[in-house]
Amino acid sequence: LGLSGPPGAGKSTFIECFGKMLTERKHKVSVLAVDPSSSTSGGSLLGDKTRMTELSRDMNAYIRPSPTSGRLGGVTRTTNEAILLCEGGGYDVVLVETVGVGQSEFAVADMVDMFVLLLPPAGGDELQGIKRGIIEMADLVAINKADGDLVVAARRIQAEYVSAMKLLRKRSRVWRPKV
Repeated sequence: LGLSGPPGAGKSTFIECFGKMLTERKHKVSVLAVDPSSSTSGGSLLGDKTRMTELSRDMNAYIRPSPTSGRLGGVTRTTNEAILLCEGGGYDVVLVETVGVGQSEFAVADMVDMFVLLLPPAGGDELQGIKRGIIEMADLVAINKADGDLVVAARRIQAEYVSAMKLLRKRSRVWRPKV
C-alpha cells in the first residue's frame, strides 16, 4: 500500500493507527517511510519513526525510514527492492509512505497494489489535486482528520473529489477509484 499526501495530512498518524490494527489482527507489517533530503547538506531528518512510537515498539512491525537522496517521485532509488525484501522477510503488509509534497510524487503507484492519497479536509484550494498528476494515479482518496469541527469541510471536499474523479480517465477496467 502506497500512501502520499501533503504535509500535515496525517500520513504517519494514519500509518501508526492502521499498522497497529493490522498487527492486532496477526499481520506482520513493514513501513518504508521516505523523507526528503536537504538540497544543501544532503541530510534528512528521518523523523517518521519517532512519530510512530507505538508501532515502532510492536514486535510484528518494522519501520525503515529512508532519505530521498535527491531523487524525485516521492520514493528512494531502492524502494522497490526494499518492498521485495520486506515481502521475502515474511511481512504480509508493506506500507510505503512517500515524501508526499505535491502532484508529482506518485512513482510508488507502480510499485504497490493500491495507492492511497490522504488529504486534510481544510487544505485551501481543494481542487488543486485535480490537475493531472497524483490524483489520477490514486486508487483511493481518503479525507483524513474528518472529525470535530472539520466534519462539514471533510464532507464538502469528499463531494468535490467524487465529482472531479468522474472526469479522469479510468486506469483499470475493474476498479473505480473511491473517495
